[in-house]
Amino acid sequence: MVVESGPLILIVEDELEIADILMVYLRHEGFACEHAGDGRRALELLRRQHPALVILDIRLPGQNGIDILQAIRGESGIPVIMLTALTDDVNKLVSLRLGADDYISKPFNPAEVVARVHAVLRRTSRLKDPSASEILHVGNLYIDTGTYSAAVQQAEGGRIDLPLTLTEFRLLAFLARQPRRCFSRNELIDACLPESDALDRVIDSHLSKLRKKLQEAGGADLIETVRGVGYRLWYER
Repeated sequence: MVVESGPLILIVEDELEIADILMVYLRHEGFACEHAGDGRRALELLRRQHPALVILDIRLPGQNGIDILQAIRGESGIPVIMLTALTDDVNKLVSLRLGADDYISKPFNPAEVVARVHAVLRRTSRLKDPSASEILHVGNLYIDTGTYSAAVQQAEGGRIDLPLTLTEFRLLAFLARQPRRCFSRNELIDACLPESDALDRVIDSHLSKLRKKLQEAGGADLIETVRGVGYRLWYER
């Protein structure tokens, strides 16, 4: 008998057979599971149950998975793994740009899904573990890895908080740990999205949005593009 004592996983999938298979595999690993067949039910469960991770199908009745991902990211940093059709490249890219932590193409091996769930939870728990927290200070930028928060110090006093997605936060913290050093796109993917199949242009998109948020908060030009090499976090000492 398997005891569901582990983190709660919310599976948002309208095909009951697929959802049942995932729940069997996840419960065998000790995870607790909830299932939603549409977006409305998914958001209800998300707000009531506060799952540790969401497995979200893109093709849902009514609101599609992209809409649900946007709603989740509007109110939560809960990790999300997207389920996509094998040929759904555009939606894969959109999902990652909107803050999905990983994606898996259908048809899939359920054991791989379980492995990805473990990997994403390990990665995100390191960011949320207060015992592993760091306070990073680069120029007028402040990052607290224990509370998953970042802010820009203003010249007149006070700080403006940065509304970052989980991926944007990972990238910013990674660059801030070694300011002025240039990292290639592959290094950024390996460090911040190691289990995904993200492409170079996805990293470019994340960093473009991160740069815009920094500029809007008064942290202009902190992220520099080094042509032909990659990116770095730069500030004048």
